[in-house]
Amino acid sequence: MSKAVIFNNTVLRDGHQSLAATRMRTEQMLPALEVLDGMGFGCLETWGGATIDAGLRFLKEFPFDRLDAIRSRTKSKHMMLLRGQNIVQYAHFPDDIVETFIKTSAKHGMDIFRIFDALNDPRNMGTAIRAAKAAGKEAQGVICYTTSPVHTTKAFVKLGQELEEAGCASLCLKDMAGLVPPQQAYDIIKGLKDRVKIPVVLHTHDTAGLGATTYYAGVEAGVDSIDTSIIPFANGTGQPDTARMLSLLENHPRCPKYDLDALQFLREHFTQVYEELKDFTSFSNERVDSDALKYQVPGGMLSNFRNQLKEQKMEDKFEDVFKEIPVVRKALGWIPLVTPTSQIVGVQAMLNVKFGRWKNFSPQATDIALGYYGRTPAPVDKEVQKIAAQKSGKDPITVRPADLKDPGMDALRKALAAKNLPTDDEHCVIQAMFPQELDAYYKSKDKPADAPQAAATPAPAKAGPAETIELSDSARRYNIAVKGKTYAVTVEEM
Repeated sequence: MSKAVIFNNTVLRDGHQSLAATRMRTEQMLPALEVLDGMGFGCLETWGGATIDAGLRFLKEFPFDRLDAIRSRTKSKHMMLLRGQNIVQYAHFPDDIVETFIKTSAKHGMDIFRIFDALNDPRNMGTAIRAAKAAGKEAQGVICYTTSPVHTTKAFVKLGQELEEAGCASLCLKDMAGLVPPQQAYDIIKGLKDRVKIPVVLHTHDTAGLGATTYYAGVEAGVDSIDTSIIPFANGTGQPDTARMLSLLENHPRCPKYDLDALQFLREHFTQVYEELKDFTSFSNERVDSDALKYQVPGGMLSNFRNQLKEQKMEDKFEDVFKEIPVVRKALGWIPLVTPTSQIVGVQAMLNVKFGRWKNFSPQATDIALGYYGRTPAPVDKEVQKIAAQKSGKDPITVRPADLKDPGMDALRKALAAKNLPTDDEHCVIQAMFPQELDAYYKSKDKPADAPQAAATPAPAKAGPAETIELSDSARRYNIAVKGKTYAVTVEEM
């Protein structure tokens, strides 16, 4: 118990995904990398989640270019969030595409694959676990935390044991909505530490104000690592701030040591970046929101749904829609609320309120009811499953969904060749998930991005010779030393 807890850092992925709509550009990250890398964090979360989609769609960045740029400047372990058989999309993909994505990501320097399934179905994680191990990398199995009559401490611990048996080198209790109370976190972590031999990580958000206290309870229970971020990409719907957690653990026998001056530099740098991204930030994401406890949904889903209901002219139905969410969850087998299920349940709840319960069935909710997303934590309501089958004309399945899919890599290469685009593995896996975004990227990649550009930001005074990072045929980034300070500069041919 006396061994210091390890902090992982999420500012380069979950931090800005949670608080700035995943809009941080690679050049805004570069001046911070030397300091981040020297902090001694367990790992840096740098990829996965929504970063690949947002990079293509909004920032005009090819995803593997970002990974290369960050990897070339850091020696720390890199971690990514992977949605199991969904990779970083919403649909299931054939095994050969999942395997190729992981092999290719490992080639570009990814070290830890944090693998989850929205239904907590281990069958949807197996291919990714095996592929990470085959690439010589760490497969970290995820237990998605949620609340329901079937999600007990015993059930979570049992899932952890199954993931260890499946070959995971570590486990993560992932509380995506910031809902796990401290005592519950203590009980789950203690149960896991008593029954598995591999390291255990705790991940939460501070959406409802529980995050930091929950981490403290996890440390007391013996958790090996926790995920923290850096202000202002911390707290609120993000992870608790690193400096805050150090203060909370001060004089605790497991408190780690991190350079407070370096943390202050990082805070100053990311405060400037936060200001540059102010069009994508929101006060509602920065504050403690007890509504998250009432509705038991992720904070991002709360804020997004307020906007969506307004667009549907249903803002007066907010309470009705959120009261419908547990009805939908129960009918669909008490599925956890994490991407993509949080969006699917929310849309179905809105349809139920607008048109009448189960009168209008979304295709995605239909597929969950019929087993096409995997095995639900509890059985799907028989009557709801019958309605889904009748409306869709599809039969329920009990096999692993990916078993119904044919290999896809050859078809992807042909599709890329037909468009005169590169046919390497990198482009194949991006084509599989984001074909339209990839097309748009190649049509517009020589034009300046619409997102706010980073201003030149000073790095710590350890100036070396100018460095060049080649990003594309038209853009190069330089680290230029001027009077003892290093500046990140992008030069793009117009």
